Amino acid sequence: MTTGIDVVWFKRDLRIADHAALSGAAASGRPVLPLYIAEPGLWAEPDMAGRHWAFIAECLAELRQDLAELGAPLVVRVGEVVPLLERLNCQHRIATLWSHQETGNRWTYARDQAVGAWCRQQGVVWHEPVQGGVIRKLDSRNGWAKRFDEVMGQPQIEPAPLLRTDIEPGEIPSAADLRIADDPCPERQPGGRGHGLSLLGSFLIERAKPYRRAMSAPGPGAIHCSRLSPHLAWGSLSLREVTQATWARQREVKLAKERGFGGSLSSFNGRLHWRDHFIQKLEDAPRLEHENLHRGMNTLDRKPNAERLEAFATGQTGLPFVDACMRSLRDTGWINFRMRAMLQAVASYHLWLPWRDSGLVLARYFTDYEPGIHWSQVQMQSGTTGINTVRVYNPVKQGKDQDPDGDFIRRWVPELAHLETTALHEPWKAGGAPWYPAPIVEHEQAARDAKAKIYAARRGEAFRKEADAIQVKHGSRKSGLKNTGRIRTPKTDPRQAALDL
Repeated sequence: MTTGIDVVWFKRDLRIADHAALSGAAASGRPVLPLYIAEPGLWAEPDMAGRHWAFIAECLAELRQDLAELGAPLVVRVGEVVPLLERLNCQHRIATLWSHQETGNRWTYARDQAVGAWCRQQGVVWHEPVQGGVIRKLDSRNGWAKRFDEVMGQPQIEPAPLLRTDIEPGEIPSAADLRIADDPCPERQPGGRGHGLSLLGSFLIERAKPYRRAMSAPGPGAIHCSRLSPHLAWGSLSLREVTQATWARQREVKLAKERGFGGSLSSFNGRLHWRDHFIQKLEDAPRLEHENLHRGMNTLDRKPNAERLEAFATGQTGLPFVDACMRSLRDTGWINFRMRAMLQAVASYHLWLPWRDSGLVLARYFTDYEPGIHWSQVQMQSGTTGINTVRVYNPVKQGKDQDPDGDFIRRWVPELAHLETTALHEPWKAGGAPWYPAPIVEHEQAARDAKAKIYAARRGEAFRKEADAIQVKHGSRKSGLKNTGRIRTPKTDPRQAALDL
């Protein structure tokens, strides 16, 4: 048996179940060091926030208990990865480093490149097993969905006993320890695998029944969407176990002829596919975190506007349904996907803000922030992919459609609670309301102006040629959709509701 230790570096996989890296280390026969590194450099990035760390810290506390039962408690350290690995290697000699593949932001990508260089220099073997359907160095999208199902259908990996090291576990740091700014989120979902399993069970057995019809509205969506997204984003649940549990429930309701569940579970299963479909886009084109996917959209004249961005971030745009959604998101860390799409679209079209600026605000608000999904969707909702139909939401119509009685607005914008429902969605037509701002833009004219600019940028053979190349690289093979150059006011679209997890 080779001497040394195996290090399992936990990142977005905060569980012991269905954990290929942990299983691989356990099979080595060497002592195993389960390691989580709280990286100050990462937490200084503009897309990271205190609510993310609060959720992670709760996951780490439960993970520590679960690992202790396997024989090797979680070791937590604060610092940058390469210097910490260097010290561990000098003191204990690392035989193998294990961690799941990650599709993160630009900072984590550069960090992983540095870790890879250090491993090669030190002769440390680094194994990076896959934990989802995203494929590194993908040659073609052809057959991607079939491969996803094959990966999801593989048996789940059972946790195995671990040989422990004598390394001191260390404390889980606070947000203050990591110099993370205060981030009040009073109704944030709690972290930890136990909470994730409870949500999975209640969704599949009960809450999923009206899922298909409830997902579009923010109030019902908060109850009948699975709410599993932060647990998938930070890995307290594996995508495979959620997928297999959904498949099992689908078989069960079909056999028992339970009415009302079939369509909803089918829709949810499709959204599990779409989750990794969007992460694959960032894996294949890391630049889309910072640059327009279609370079033809570089001609758009969106410029930073601090006043508009602040109004957007604080729910003070004067558009009641937009502000209600933003304030709800700020205080809960979650909102249903249709409203996420509307918020980004309003920021990009009506407020004409650079998508990176508004996208960072939303990234910090989403407890379930997943870079691959987030930045792919930010660009999709901002009209810069070149391959998706541009959808400019009417924020007043969305409010009337998704909150017809005004209950959601009244809860989150109490300044308007005294108004009759007929005036609630457009208070400026009823003379306004004290302590509530007038609309920051005239939304119908702003939409017309945005459409004209987007349409002008999408003209020409050069635009279509690049769009075709993007479609070949990133487009879904299942949809069979072609780039049409259309601009549409959205009603329903499966991809707009694709991520209501």
